[in-house]
Amino acid sequence: MQKIAVLADIHGNLAALHALIEDLERWSPDLVVVAGDIVNRGPQSGPCLDLVLRLVVERGWRVIRGNHERYVIGYDTDRHRPDFPRSGVHYEFSRIINWTHAQVADRIATVAALPEHLRIDLGDGALVVYHASVRHDRDGLYAKASAALLTTQIDPSATIFCAGHTHMPFARQLDGTLVVNVGSVGLPFDGDCRAAYARLTRGRAGWDARIVRVPYDVAVTAWAFRHGGMFDAIGGHAPLLLREIETGRSLIFSFIPTYHERIMAGALSLDEAVHEFLTVFDQTR
Repeated sequence: MQKIAVLADIHGNLAALHALIEDLERWSPDLVVVAGDIVNRGPQSGPCLDLVLRLVVERGWRVIRGNHERYVIGYDTDRHRPDFPRSGVHYEFSRIINWTHAQVADRIATVAALPEHLRIDLGDGALVVYHASVRHDRDGLYAKASAALLTTQIDPSATIFCAGHTHMPFARQLDGTLVVNVGSVGLPFDGDCRAAYARLTRGRAGWDARIVRVPYDVAVTAWAFRHGGMFDAIGGHAPLLLREIETGRSLIFSFIPTYHERIMAGALSLDEAVHEFLTVFDQTR
């Protein structure tokens, strides 16, 4: 193998996935690896999962599951519990995953069967792929992390270690391992709305990694979000998630610690909290 594409964090964004596949067709890699989070947070999880699974069969794509696949698998079990919320604040927070689950419920067994990591023989070493890190599927790799920290998060025996999860791409050499965060196809968080993935290329001096950005029509995804049923189905979170797609910025992880306690105490509704948060966000951009 001379050329490998590694992508992650599609998050139900079908327009971004299509654009990225068109870019892959032009580059023609020997192998494509998907590092998890195909589903959830975007409007078209079902079609994205179907397309990726079809390409596994037709083109030999390799796929692992991420934390959002784990959430859907857990929801499939939890929704049968007698104490599972059917109304109230806890219910409001579960409506996002409920929307996703409804799209992929008939493929839960297939999703659950996906591996949590891959090790691919390169002949002169190994490509190891996790969703986030070897420690946990939510333990993300960051460009400015210390070498000491990154060493605990990767497999140091790998020639190349790839992950996603943070939606913040970078490539960095760490001792004998090329460490690559491939970014996000459908939900970038670095302020650049274009889809991101990593091109791994073997040269005379070894393997090199390049982060590639692929433009797509964000308005198409926004339209699907508003008119495909998701906006109404998930309730108060909808404007927040839509703004993430439109701005390329992470919002929900700032929103939750700021407002969760007051929402749970009944001091503020979810709708009121989202409106207040986005007002401040728009004023400070």
